[in-house]
Order: sequence, then structure tokens, then C-alpha cells
Amino acid sequence: MTEHKLCSDGYTMNAMSSVKVAVRVRPFNGREIARESTCIIAMSDKTTTITDPRPGHDFGSVKSFNFDFSYWSTTGPEDPRFSDQQTVYRDIGLEMLEHAFEGYNVCVFAYGQTGAGKSYTMMGRDEPNQKGIIPQLCEDLFNRINDRRDDVSLSVEVSYMEIYCEHVRDLLNPKNRGNLRVREHPILGPYVEDLSKLAVTSFQDINELIDEGNKARTVAATNMNETSSRSHAVFTIVFSQKRHDRQTDVTTEKVSKISLVDLAGSERADSTGAKGTRLKEGANINKSLTTLGKVISALAEASQCQGNKKKKKTDFIPYRDSVLTWLLRENLGGNSKTAMIAALSPADINYDETLSTLRYADRAKQILCKAIVNEDPNARLIRELKEEVDMLRRLLANEGIRLDGQTAMATSCCSNSELIVDDDVMRHSSGTMDENEDAEERLKMTEKLISELNETWEEKIRKSDEIRRQREAMLLEMGIALRDDSSLMGVYSPKRTAHLVNLNEDPLMSECLLYYIKEGRTLVGRPDSSSSSAVQDIQLNGASILDEHCIFENDGTNVVLTPCHGALCYVNGTLVTCSVVLETGSRVIFGKSHVFRFALPVQGMERR
Repeated sequence: MTEHKLCSDGYTMNAMSSVKVAVRVRPFNGREIARESTCIIAMSDKTTTITDPRPGHDFGSVKSFNFDFSYWSTTGPEDPRFSDQQTVYRDIGLEMLEHAFEGYNVCVFAYGQTGAGKSYTMMGRDEPNQKGIIPQLCEDLFNRINDRRDDVSLSVEVSYMEIYCEHVRDLLNPKNRGNLRVREHPILGPYVEDLSKLAVTSFQDINELIDEGNKARTVAATNMNETSSRSHAVFTIVFSQKRHDRQTDVTTEKVSKISLVDLAGSERADSTGAKGTRLKEGANINKSLTTLGKVISALAEASQCQGNKKKKKTDFIPYRDSVLTWLLRENLGGNSKTAMIAALSPADINYDETLSTLRYADRAKQILCKAIVNEDPNARLIRELKEEVDMLRRLLANEGIRLDGQTAMATSCCSNSELIVDDDVMRHSSGTMDENEDAEERLKMTEKLISELNETWEEKIRKSDEIRRQREAMLLEMGIALRDDSSLMGVYSPKRTAHLVNLNEDPLMSECLLYYIKEGRTLVGRPDSSSSSAVQDIQLNGASILDEHCIFENDGTNVVLTPCHGALCYVNGTLVTCSVVLETGSRVIFGKSHVFRFALPVQGMERR
């Protein structure tokens, strides 16, 4: 039975609960079959065993691990041991959804080496019975919302971001092209500034956003996985339940945050064959996963020390060493019901990585979380934020700092003792904010958060529709047309963006490739060039193509082509060795075989 206690602030608190851990072993892939790999994983009920296949080591030794669930997905549905996508969702996703309706924060994250099946478990495929935990949970959520009682009002908002090379990108809002800033607030904790939260009213809405976000994710091919995720993806659902009691005329609200995390795979450079950009990506991935491992180990040790007073408690948890762990701080040992799914390869050639994943998962199950039911957090947050605004205004007024065009002058009779500021609040705030952030910046940040929290549901719906229209308009400018149901209809020449279209002596091969020339600098060169640290925007192959071949500079009105030293670049049949302004309709040749027609729609409209 679960023990409940009542906190002093009126919140219902759950007793300590450990992280729920499951492991899932996938089928053999083509690479493993080609190398005639043997299976080293065995499962019996909740126990998973791994056999050491290495000659000269502990050959044949068996290591056993016990988890909450062990899923055997190596064979097919004809095998009675086989666990499909629905089984995994029923055991893990359904329980987390139940906790969300109870008012708890929940988190599900998948971990494992690259190509182990994490994205398949979390996202799945758009085929019958192949959907992963995220789409199944979203569909089930809206099925329950449609069956809600009359006295309950439900609303859902979603955000989708990726952490690529320690930088955060918004996958849903086309305006947020750059890296988003990760900040910390003394009340809210770590959060991503300006990350879009879109209001959704149906499963179709949320499914379209998942699809849009997945298309924008950074993936690449490695030797171990043709579509390897090169970033950590965090899909967050903020689920609000308002209930009005007619007898007491009191409205209560529960807000749950559902964090669904698809981690990038841990990898070894010699196994993946990573070079250049892929190698740097792998280094950043391993850095964040190593930090996650340190955090899990420290939390597991701290949880063990709670029951043993003789052991020294680990005070320092290295959350800040990585953006991933910093943003997931509450989900790891904090206010959350958390589940981890460890994805495994069955092959003997991946023994080291698989054993490391099992040990990782074994440590995670020792973490204790203290989840509470989040009742009326918005009202409490707004009150605390307003108190902080008042405190900061008094602080700035005491210093005579100008705010909103007015000068808050401190009178001569105002002494330091008259400035009533809670010392505990000040110490807490100063200890958690960066030292270089002054009170005025904090005031602006807090007022911005208050305005976001005070948005009505209608305003959130209107903002979500505006972002959707912006996304569709941007796709239209790029030459991508959509149907009314947001499915792809066709690709045509962009109406505003400068671009190159390939030309070929074979009419069927002509005008099949289209390269965009973005505003600013667009680099042209070889993919994964060893001599260049910058990633080439337009990547070409061929003996006469240099690592850094040429540069396009687009100011929105004119496009200038600048060839690099020794590069073969022709414009309308003339070899160019210095910068040249391109005119729409010009023929551009890179090297000896890459022929394109340059188009600048703005220039064409001016001529007409």
C-alpha cells in the first residue's frame, strides 16, 4: 500500500518510490547477422542474464540482473516469450499515464548503445501495432479526455526540443532557429527560455507535432545504425485538470508534466566508424551520457545512505556538468515518478556495451524519488513570483535604478533597515542564480514568467495556431506544399529563397536536386572534410571538389559567389577566381561535373 502524507503547504506527498527499470532486447540486425553473431542474452521472468563470449577472459561466465520488467523482443510473435510494443506500453506507459491523471510529474527515458532500439521503443513506426510509447500514451490521453466528466476541465500543452552537442533547439517553432538558453529560477528551477509550448486539442494535433519534430531532429548514418539519433530528444506534455466543486464553489487544479526522453545512443568510434563531424557528435553524446551515469551513481549512493546512518552521504550531485542532466534534475531523484527502459543488443560482438548498459540500469533502480501531487501550482507560482517582483522592485528602488522610464528614488530617510527583504529568500535566490545576473535582469525574467503563467487557454490556442501558420508559410517559401491535413503534397521552386537547381544532359535527371542558399553564409564543399572544422551546408563529391570549395553570401537582395583558393568555379562558362555577384538564371558549375542553374526569385520579380 502506498503511504500518503500531507505537507505543510497543503500538497499531498507520496512516500519515497524507486525508479522503475525495464530492459528490452531487440532482434539481430543485418550487421550482426552478416558477422554470424551469437546470442548472449537470456531472460526468465524479471531476471536478465548475460554470458561472457570473450576467449581468454571469463569465457562462459554468466552475470545476472533483476529488473522490474525484462522484455524479450529478439524473436517473433510466435514465441510465447515475445514482448511487442503494446506489452511495453501496458506495463510502463499506462502506469505513467495513471500517475499523470493522479497529479504527479512523470518521466520515461530510454537508454542504450546506438542502434539498440531506443527510438523504436519510444517512437516506433507509423505502421499497425508498431507505435511506440510516446504516440500510444498521447492517443490514450486524449481518449480519456474525451470520456471526461462534466465537472472536470482538461487542457494539454506540448513542447519538443533536442539537445545537440550541448545546445538546445526548439523542434516545433520555426522562429526559434538558434540555440535556446538554459536558465535557472529559484522557484521553477532549470528551464529553457523561449521554448514554445503549443496548445493541442486532439490526438491528431499532437501526432502532427510529433511528426514535425521528428523530421527536424538531427540524425545521421553510422556503421552501426543507418538512422542514428545524434541528439537527445525531450517531448514534454503539460497536462492540466480543473475540477469545480459546486457544493463548496471551490475550483481545484492539478498540473502534471509528462517528460518522454529519447536519448542518443552511447557509442565507440571504432565500432561506428565515426569521423569528422560524426566523431565530434559522438564525443558530446558520450560526455552527456557519462555525466548522466555519474548523476545516477551519486543518487543511488545517496539513496542507500538514507537507510544506513553509518555511511557518509554524497552531498554533491553533478547535475550542472551537462545540459541533459541539468534539465532532467527533477526527474532524477526529485519530484517525479520515473521509469527507465534500457535497450540491449543480443549479439556477442556488442558484449562490452551491453554489459555497461545493464550495470547502468542496475544502478538506476536504486534511486529513490519523492513525488508529490501537484495541486494548484500555478496559483502558488504566481503568488511567489509576484512576491519576488515586489522584493526586487524594492531592492532596485533602494538603489535608485530607473525602471520603465521612471526613476525610483530612495529618500534620504530610507535606511537599510526599512527595506524589508526575507533573508532566507535572498540567500536562496542568490545561491541558485548565476553571479553575473543582476536584480534588473531577474526582475524582467520573473515578470515574463508571470505573463506566461497568466495566459488564458484561448490565448495559448491562438498562439499555437499562429506558430502552425508560420511553419506552413516557411514551408511554402521553401517550395513545400501541404494538404489541409498537413501531409506533404509536393515540392516546387521556392518563391522567395535563393536556390540552385541541378541541370543534366538527361532530361529525366535534370531539375531533381534543389539546394537552398540561406541568408548569410552558405558553405560548399565535401562532406566530412578532414581539413575543415566547419560543416559544409551544400555537400558535393567528386575528384575536383575541394574540402572547402566556395562560399555564397546572401544579403536578401544579392548573392555573391566567392571561390576558395584553387577551386574550379564557372559562371556562365567563365572561370571565376574572385567574388562575383550572381544574376538569376546564371549557370554555375562546381568542379567538372556539378552543373546548376542559380535562381533568386526576388531579383526576377524586380525585373518583371
